[in-house]
Amino acid sequence: MLTHKTEIRVRYADTDQMQFVYNGKYFEYFEVGRTEMLRDNGLPYSLIENNGYQLPVLETGAKYLSPAFYDDLLIVETIVQEKPLFKIHIDYKILRKHTGDLIAEGFTEHVFINRDSKKPTRLPKFFNDAMEPFF
Repeated sequence: MLTHKTEIRVRYADTDQMQFVYNGKYFEYFEVGRTEMLRDNGLPYSLIENNGYQLPVLETGAKYLSPAFYDDLLIVETIVQEKPLFKIHIDYKILRKHTGDLIAEGFTEHVFINRDSKKPTRLPKFFNDAMEPFF
């Protein structure tokens, strides 16, 4: 299993009229967590794309448990529980840093596609090699 933590500070622009973080921002927080997890494990998106692959989102979901507010420090915990083959399923937990309260949880599922043809493809070897130590 691969687990990674990324810290995010809530910007004023992330909040809505109720002064809560707008629900759609959590998907951006998921993306930040996913990007940093991949980067910290030798797989920045630029490397994936330069090798001829892309990782579009197939499915996503979120459950909101408690509001986050402007200037909160949040921890995005990004978790890959199963070794990816054709798809990669990533779970997320967003916690308030100073209390550990669970703010939201969710997931994204991605498929590997050939950058040029846009056709689905199996997990690239370089990606598999980078992920192998965790499974």
